[in-house]
Amino acid sequence: MSKPFFGDIKPVKYEGPKSDNPYAFRHYDPKKLVMGKTMADWLRPAVCYWHNFAWLGTDMFGAPTFERPWDGETMKGARAKADVAFEMFTTLGFPFFAFHDRDVVPEGANLAEFGKNLAEMTDIFAKKMHETGVKLLWGTANLFSHPRYMSGAATNPDPDVFAYAAAQVKNVLDATHKLGGANYVLWGGREGYETLLNTDLRREQEQAGRFLSMVVDYKHKIGFKGVLLVEPKPQEPTKHQYDFDAATVFGFLQRFGLEREVKLNLEVGHAVLAHHSFEHEIALASSLGMLGSIDANRNDYQSGWDTDQFPNNAAELVPALYFILKQGGLAPGGFNFDSKVRRQSIDPGDLLLGHIGGIDVCAAALVAAAHLIEDGKFDAARAERYAGWDKPSAQAMLKKGATLEEIAARVAREKIDPKPRSGRQEFYENLLNRYL
Repeated sequence: MSKPFFGDIKPVKYEGPKSDNPYAFRHYDPKKLVMGKTMADWLRPAVCYWHNFAWLGTDMFGAPTFERPWDGETMKGARAKADVAFEMFTTLGFPFFAFHDRDVVPEGANLAEFGKNLAEMTDIFAKKMHETGVKLLWGTANLFSHPRYMSGAATNPDPDVFAYAAAQVKNVLDATHKLGGANYVLWGGREGYETLLNTDLRREQEQAGRFLSMVVDYKHKIGFKGVLLVEPKPQEPTKHQYDFDAATVFGFLQRFGLEREVKLNLEVGHAVLAHHSFEHEIALASSLGMLGSIDANRNDYQSGWDTDQFPNNAAELVPALYFILKQGGLAPGGFNFDSKVRRQSIDPGDLLLGHIGGIDVCAAALVAAAHLIEDGKFDAARAERYAGWDKPSAQAMLKKGATLEEIAARVAREKIDPKPRSGRQEFYENLLNRYL
């Protein structure tokens, strides 16, 4: 492209909390050490390709509002789009990006042309990544937009759709592997049902399990060292999706013996749609050893769908960052900004402002969570609440071979009569808020 898409906006730098420059980081200092790691290492921020370069501002009631200098349905347009994408990555200084295959190239007339287009873009990406130092957080296949996937991909009642989806995933996993991607994500956008009247639940879930097992096998065959991730989502567009939340997906992985092969990519908005808090999904996945990566966005609480807005409330993110810090971080995952500017935000600079504000909020939450941990009072209070379980008699109840009869006899012998103890919720809430 002849002119920079972002005009004369200079690379975004950290200028501190007192800066009035809208194109500067106020809290995100990539090199700042927090609990022994830099902010960049803790957060590993990524720009998503789809909302920034593939979405044109449409909604269910309106036509596109963004005028972009590329045509997404030609390879010429795809190359122009890639130029703008890497201009944005380097202007923000974000170390990673993520993409669906359909975001970066036109699908073409058939799968062979689709694969050819993707292979060409993979080479272009490789060159640009070498020149800029930007890396791939993860790649994925779009198995939901085309009409062929209206009844799902892996769970489709038509075996030809299953086959087409498998071939498409193979192509994108090959591309992700070639680009040194840190992860590969499977998002089942339409893996679910609208009505049980025409749905065979057992058959469809068996198909999904077999599909994922083949992806795992192929990962090992080609020597892909990245992590396979599944992204839970409860609804929208499908009435009921099989990957409803972290717990559901973990049960699915256990059923097919894949819990050691796959981790979870959790999204803030999806947690809300499942009627969970984001920190619940984070804490649960972390407790199971399944937390892999994050899609950092938020929903509008007055809307019933996935609005994919940039995070703007540090207080909401502190509990989630607490659990991420406690598990030692996300690497090789990261914070992918699966967020989009609003339809009325039509200036190129708005794309930068959304990411600047989003990563600043995450950085502020990161520092607050680190202070919470380093102070020690929060963890000490949580440990004291469960201190009784450290006693030998309590530990014995959890050992294999312990029986109800033995426990009942001890209760009678020792005249155990427990008295209620306060959960001190307000104490914990007040303590957390000290660090904001």
